[in-house]
Amino acid sequence: MAESSTLTCEEKQHENVPVYEFIDVNSKEFHIGAFRDLWLDVLNPEVYSYGEPAPEIEDVEFIEEMGIEPKTLEELKSICRYNRETVFFKFYFCITYFMTYVEMMSVGKKPDNLRDLIPEGEIILTFNIMYPILFQRFKFVRAYQTLHVLGSQKLSDLRDAICCVSDLQVFGEFSNTPDMVPQFISKDHYKSAFFFFNGTFFNDTRFPECQDISKTTREWTRTRDFPEFKTAKMEDTSFYDLKMKVGFPYLYTHQGDCEHVVILTDVRLVHQDDCLDMKLYPLITHKHRVVTRKCSVCHLYISRWITTSDAFAPTDPCLFCDQCFRMFHYDDKGNKLGDFLAYAYVDPGTFN
Repeated sequence: MAESSTLTCEEKQHENVPVYEFIDVNSKEFHIGAFRDLWLDVLNPEVYSYGEPAPEIEDVEFIEEMGIEPKTLEELKSICRYNRETVFFKFYFCITYFMTYVEMMSVGKKPDNLRDLIPEGEIILTFNIMYPILFQRFKFVRAYQTLHVLGSQKLSDLRDAICCVSDLQVFGEFSNTPDMVPQFISKDHYKSAFFFFNGTFFNDTRFPECQDISKTTREWTRTRDFPEFKTAKMEDTSFYDLKMKVGFPYLYTHQGDCEHVVILTDVRLVHQDDCLDMKLYPLITHKHRVVTRKCSVCHLYISRWITTSDAFAPTDPCLFCDQCFRMFHYDDKGNKLGDFLAYAYVDPGTFN
């Protein structure tokens, strides 16, 4: 405490500048809201304004900065205008293949209602959501999703935007009643979740059925001399309230034990070329395509069932499309043939 009280005002400001803690790995911890305030104090509002300066003013500033004559600028304009017209089609053709549909539709998009316009000076945070931790067979770690989140949004907004196949699972064994698979999915039934940021568990408590699933971990740490961990509500916490590190792995847990690494990769001010419609955030800018799992019999249709202890299957467990599953395991009247266990299967490529 004595050291912190002797810090000068400038040193306290530098505490919220994200410098590297480990080179090329992650930054030191800094306060998101204070970092935004530092930018707004230093920058001229024209820098992050959505308005565009008049062409005449741009021309004068360009001439002064480049140290050229007005005649030279006119020559450059004529050359660039011709090249722009000739390469526009090629450029448009490229972006339709190398940018996602969501990105193309959102770049520079402005809201229909001005009340949904993102305020100037707002912060955008970029998060990479990694594959579930159980997917350890991958040689290289890869981002499953990349999301842009506004600094003023709540942690629960990020939670709702994360796509995971475990949220779509239907639990239960249905070999005797394949036509009676319940319609609810896990996300509708098991709504508990938490983020773990810097010693605090941010729990989702928006619904009556939500439970504090971090309690087991906190009780375990108390018996092993760990520091005391705090808890908070994710729906009451905005990103401006947090202290975080760029490049540092944080934890998101849902469905009991489905864990994802969450990494903050960028923090910046919103500019006029961003999507300016507040309703579209959190905005998905990248989604990794997952190979779909085909039926083990026909190798044609996507799997809908997985069986175990199945004498009719070539492997255990085994994946089946709906047609092959019923053809192999039931007679013409729908009666079960032999002994096996069957579970509804949700293909990871569902989100493709």
